[in-house]
Amino acid sequence: MKIQQIALVSRNRHKLREIRMLLPAIEVIAIDELVPALSSMPAESASTFVENALIKAHFGAAHCRLPVLADDSGLIVAALDGAPGVYSARYAGADADDLANCRKLLSAMQDASLSAAGRNAYFYCSLVLLRHPRDPAPFLGGSRWHGRIGEEMKGANGFGYDPLFYPAEYPDRSAAELSAAEKNTISHRGKALMKLAAFLGQT
Repeated sequence: MKIQQIALVSRNRHKLREIRMLLPAIEVIAIDELVPALSSMPAESASTFVENALIKAHFGAAHCRLPVLADDSGLIVAALDGAPGVYSARYAGADADDLANCRKLLSAMQDASLSAAGRNAYFYCSLVLLRHPRDPAPFLGGSRWHGRIGEEMKGANGFGYDPLFYPAEYPDRSAAELSAAEKNTISHRGKALMKLAAFLGQT
């Protein structure tokens, strides 16, 4: 069965825009547009990205009839023992915004005992596609995006920790200084979505 529509289990409009750009042959619809009565997303209570993505995918599949796509992603900094990790979106608190999270990360990096490679970090993205609620073989895809943490925020594009993340491919530019096309070609989510597009026969 060829998939023409997918429900994205997220309220993050930045993610929705990126995913729509990378899956142009498929109509990607935010689940809260399909099911306006949804009052909240499920708690991301697991310790790994893939488990959290599965939690969200099963939640979405229980509330709509379309195939559902869930993403869980975050930033992993070795000098901080893997933090912010699965808590990336709420690193500075449950209601924290991107600026608060970036400021907390900068503060944590100042407090850390950094080696020569202590600013190295990577983003990780885990994607899950469930074709229906009882799908016994969902698509599971993951990808990493390596780089380092800068000493100040730069750039006005992107979201999340992009102003602090300097990708290995562009060591003199933050992810927030890249165009959407540049970022989507090399980012963790972009590469994971390329795997999904191939799985769906879109490439």
